[in-house]
Amino acid sequence: MRLSGITFVKDAIKFDFPIKEVISSMLPICDEVYANIGVSEDDTLELVNSIDDPKLKVFETEWDPDFKAKGRILAVQTNIPLYKCRGDWVLYLQGDEVLHEDDYDAILATLDKYKDDHRVEGFLFDYYHFFGDHNHYARSYHWYKQEIRIIRNHLGIQSWRSAQSFRVDGRKLRVKRMPATIYHYGWVRDPHKMAVKKKYHDSLHHGDSDEKAPEKLEFSEFIDPYMLAEYKGSHPAAVKERVENWKYPFDPAKNPRKLSLKDMKYRVLDFIDYRTGIRIGEYRNFKLIK
Repeated sequence: MRLSGITFVKDAIKFDFPIKEVISSMLPICDEVYANIGVSEDDTLELVNSIDDPKLKVFETEWDPDFKAKGRILAVQTNIPLYKCRGDWVLYLQGDEVLHEDDYDAILATLDKYKDDHRVEGFLFDYYHFFGDHNHYARSYHWYKQEIRIIRNHLGIQSWRSAQSFRVDGRKLRVKRMPATIYHYGWVRDPHKMAVKKKYHDSLHHGDSDEKAPEKLEFSEFIDPYMLAEYKGSHPAAVKERVENWKYPFDPAKNPRKLSLKDMKYRVLDFIDYRTGIRIGEYRNFKLIK
């Protein structure tokens, strides 16, 4: 049983993507890892090439500046390394998603268990969405709880829309749950770089904007503090240095934004979820095999 890994990123230093940590968390369990580096304004290519591992295959691509509708350029960039993979399974991590070493054995054992069960086209991971710092995470209806991050190779599976999930022949994949978690650090960045990154990310989904990005993003303005929980567990070893060197204090109780009708709606839905486990109206990018 062989496991390939893929990821992609562009301007990782400019936007403060932990891409080196992402790749470092994949390499111990993958037989090969393909890193698709978009031509960048910074030293992203040099940063990734500094990872000394023969299993890592780094290549550079040019992003089409006109292909931004609904974030579909992200699916295109995901598919490019996907087509290179030779493994039986493919692990996909975005540029701010990290694996915990405590999950490695469970991941490999699960892949081996289902390698000959061709009903299973992929695996669903749970998520920790860290927000503001490494001590808080979002646990709300508003944030997806699970997503496909391993797929079976050689079935014609492709990245879907804005690279959130995958499809084969236009239909959702049949998946099993993976007893492992993705540690997502998309909202744990230098606040100044976060502001620049958010404007660029919005342009990929909604088109170019003339709106001037703020110099610094105030995290508290972007989330209802009710949606946050304190994290008391350990972080992946790959982000140890990043966690230890974090220098941007975040207190969700300070500068809370005024509650909107949408916030109040989510609070009601969260209450139902916490009490019953039912997420009313939740959209799922998969078909779960019991």
